Amino acid sequence: MQKEIIVIIGGPGTGKSSIINSLVTQGYCCYPEISREVTLEAQKQGIEQLFLEDPLLFSQMLLDGRIKQFENALSETHRFVFIDRGIPDVVAYLDYIGDSYPEHFDLACRQNKYNKIFILPPWEEIYESDSERYENFEQAKTIYKHLTETYQKYGYTLIEVPKDSVDNRILYILDKI
Repeated sequence: MQKEIIVIIGGPGTGKSSIINSLVTQGYCCYPEISREVTLEAQKQGIEQLFLEDPLLFSQMLLDGRIKQFENALSETHRFVFIDRGIPDVVAYLDYIGDSYPEHFDLACRQNKYNKIFILPPWEEIYESDSERYENFEQAKTIYKHLTETYQKYGYTLIEVPKDSVDNRILYILDKI
């Protein structure tokens, strides 16, 4: 049995978490987005928006968490493991804000390779801001562009998921794997 580690990416507010949550209810092995967890942990320590206050520390914490997710996915007994955002997302966001980063960020993207990448396009009708999502829709479109360029730079072919109901988006993804 060939294991496939599948990443679902896209700018903020494109429906990634809804798809992951629905896949979980259908019995698939899924790993959630960890940036909210990192943000909430920092808020408990009195740092309101760690990404805005110390982007490199926030990104290092994300990188560590996403590498751990990748390593855990390799040891799963499930054939398919779905992950909400991948390691190259960290680099894409740092590029988006114009920050430089140490070489090991790039190395992590090259060493930990996923089988398939599904990308969700910006979708204004479902976009919502909340306490952990500070970007507006225009910024979300720019982030989408950075994500696309970053994953392609690391040799991935992106599979764009059409704007549709969560169920139909999942059927599309499952059909492509």
